[in-house]
Amino acid sequence: MLSSWLPQPRPTAPPPPASTCPSLPSFSFTKIQIADVRKELQNLDPYKSAGLDNLDPLFLKLSAAIVATPITSLLNLSLVSSEIPKDWKAAAVIPLFKGGDTLDPNCYRPISILPCLSKVFESLVNKQIIDHFESHRTFSAVQSGFRAGHGCTSATLKVLNDIITAIDKRHYCAAVFIDLAKAFDSVNHHILIGRLNSLGFSNDCLAWFTNYFADRVQCVKSEGLLSGPLAVSMGVPQGSILGPTLFSVYINDVALAAGDSLIHLYADDTILYTSGPSLDTVLTNLQTSFNAIQHSFRGLQLLLNASKTKCMLFNRSLPAPARPTSITTLDGSDLEYMDNYKYLGVWLDCKLSFQTHIKHLQSKIRSRIGFLFRNKASFTHAAKLALVKLTILPILDFGDVIYKIASNTLLSKLDAVYHSAIRFVTKAPY
Repeated sequence: MLSSWLPQPRPTAPPPPASTCPSLPSFSFTKIQIADVRKELQNLDPYKSAGLDNLDPLFLKLSAAIVATPITSLLNLSLVSSEIPKDWKAAAVIPLFKGGDTLDPNCYRPISILPCLSKVFESLVNKQIIDHFESHRTFSAVQSGFRAGHGCTSATLKVLNDIITAIDKRHYCAAVFIDLAKAFDSVNHHILIGRLNSLGFSNDCLAWFTNYFADRVQCVKSEGLLSGPLAVSMGVPQGSILGPTLFSVYINDVALAAGDSLIHLYADDTILYTSGPSLDTVLTNLQTSFNAIQHSFRGLQLLLNASKTKCMLFNRSLPAPARPTSITTLDGSDLEYMDNYKYLGVWLDCKLSFQTHIKHLQSKIRSRIGFLFRNKASFTHAAKLALVKLTILPILDFGDVIYKIASNTLLSKLDAVYHSAIRFVTKAPY
């Protein structure tokens, strides 16, 4: 089972294009302070599982004032020597069943658990790296993943603003939603170290990261049993703090290949889109840019998941053919055109009516209300009202600034479901 979760070697590909980032000041690790380690230990979630080292997060949290000093010495020694304890590079993988055939490894989601101290260490290192990158504007303006002040909502708003602006000009707008196969597990360490080198990381930092990736193993833990270790030679570590930041660095320059099209990156979710008065020209330009993006991903040894990569033609009033020209992959597969696509948690439709998204919200709300109503006898009136707000309001709040451009009719239906549900469950005026 474990072998199916390990990334398979990718075929060789041309090297990725050189970064065009401006020359950055050299980055070196700074000494970690005891106060920072103590704060990280005190912020540990006591309900999280311990790693293979069996150091319980609750123990570290309660003893933070005592153990912070020796742990700080250990962390600084790691930075100076460019070596990380091997025990911190061993992950326990817990298989979470998703549904389907219980004997099929693909029907399980692997949850990777790393030692608590490794996460404390990575959090402190990650903060230094992020502060350096943000202060020097290293990340592309179209890269939103894992950045403070950026998120799914802001990324979607940026994309939608571009699309709506094009539609308002009575232009056609076409997009490709790019899906990558096991992107985080496919990161090539040699290429990533080269990226860090080009961003001005000192030799000591590069040596530390080289050691960080070396000798990593994972074991499957299930029903109290532990499998033997298997080496992990590719990808950023699952469950790690540094992994998302390193992946953002890895794909940051992909945006340079977009050419005349627009692009937005959010972790491994990428949207490529372009617009213009002529549909044929729009699709031709989109195909050209899509080809270049595919070459860029191949240079990073990231493979396209053609079956999950989709197209959409946004259009409210302009005439469009029933079967627009196909957008194809480099391997010759035609991408499927969709009328609806879930992008960063929000369902987009080709007319940007948000009818599909609101229907999904209504369905979720009714499901939650059904559960609460079936169990209403177990709760007081105040508890029922609090549960309604805790379980339903987050559904409505996520991306509300996006879907609120929908028609008043749709929004009123959504509002009616919410308020009638509260009255129904609580039996109180609202």
